[in-house]
Amino acid sequence: MNPHLQPNDEVPAGTPPDHRRRIRRPGRRIRRLQARHVAALLRIEAVGGALLVAAAALAVAMANSPLQHWYTSLREVRLGPAALGLDLTVQQWAADGLLALFFFLAGLELKREITVGELRNPRRAVVPVAAAVGGMVVPAAIYLAINGADPAARSGWAIPSATDIAFALAVLGVVGRHLPAALRTFLLTLAVVDDLLAIVVIAVAYTRALDPAMLVASLAVVAVFAVIVQRGGARWARWWTLAPLAVLAWGLMHASGVHATVAGVLMGFAIPVLGRRRPSTDGRGHRRGPAPGLAERLDRRLRPFSAGLAVPIFAFLSAGVAFGGLSGLGDALSDRTSVGIVAGLVVGKTVGILGVGLATARIARSPILREVTLSDLLGLSVLGGVGFTVSLLIGELAFPPGSPHLEHVPVAVLAGSLLAALISGVLLALRDRRYRRTAVR
Repeated sequence: MNPHLQPNDEVPAGTPPDHRRRIRRPGRRIRRLQARHVAALLRIEAVGGALLVAAAALAVAMANSPLQHWYTSLREVRLGPAALGLDLTVQQWAADGLLALFFFLAGLELKREITVGELRNPRRAVVPVAAAVGGMVVPAAIYLAINGADPAARSGWAIPSATDIAFALAVLGVVGRHLPAALRTFLLTLAVVDDLLAIVVIAVAYTRALDPAMLVASLAVVAVFAVIVQRGGARWARWWTLAPLAVLAWGLMHASGVHATVAGVLMGFAIPVLGRRRPSTDGRGHRRGPAPGLAERLDRRLRPFSAGLAVPIFAFLSAGVAFGGLSGLGDALSDRTSVGIVAGLVVGKTVGILGVGLATARIARSPILREVTLSDLLGLSVLGGVGFTVSLLIGELAFPPGSPHLEHVPVAVLAGSLLAALISGVLLALRDRRYRRTAVR
């Protein structure tokens, strides 16, 4: 077969049928390879974090440009059937719908950590778990210390308590290529536990009108979903059975009054991590590893959609706020709500993660202190203040539409997250340089 044969060239006589198809339709194979390459790029944390920041920056630029009216009108477009209570704006679809995929993957991460990861070993897991709790309690306390006297602003106490997995891992991936592997594992475990706690806070503190019947129905659908993925085998655990159940569970959870992303976490947590056992060797005598579980397969397929579409679209539709010039930006950042958010993200996260993490590590005699230094943990603790995606979501739930506090939330979250990213980037880059020099020696 001629390797230089073009798609429209005549196929030589006697060419086998399978080769004829390859010659006539090479474009399909090329497109598949290109799609796989793009998907592989989107699984890299640095790429997902860059898309997240770019989408937020584009939203801010459009909200403060002549395109402001178009941007505002886009966010207010309504879609969905009103009879089912799903007549939502585009912005609400992004927060309630697209982020369900993000939290579904967070549920997968948590299940993986509990099954085969750091959370399986209590002595190793107790430190990042305690650090995550401290990283939520201290920022909330700082926010309430600044805004506790204002009843309207008090409901935003949970905004600075979240850590953004994609953003934080992107910063660590860019500046910390030579840092100890235990540091990345610590951050990943902390961020996963942080997301779980954030979901609990959203479900408990920001559920205003609860419909018990819809909640029970949603949980029942999630239970059916869990039975199929756990016991149904390859015959039933297909997209044509799981996808309708996932949509139904999401819709019922939304109708119950509990934030719909909770359904995503529960279904992600139900997915089995370990695959079925298979022979230890193949037919040639080579050793074979364990079969990949459904969680790994779903993560590989859905991660690019979450990092490349769901999270950037949510950031684009949520981060756009009109500053009104430098004076407006100054007014937004000088508001007590903004001060509480920035202080909680930059100071509260650092104190909570580092203080509680170190105290727990020494009490539990965790091996983490032999693998990383105090300077490493300091940089990582500051990096925990990058709280973008979940912080914006909690801000939308905490304040009613039209509230001046709601208008200041994106500015404060963006400012606090960028400040934490810059400070931690410098600290971790200095540590990375030292580790690189040590490796060269």
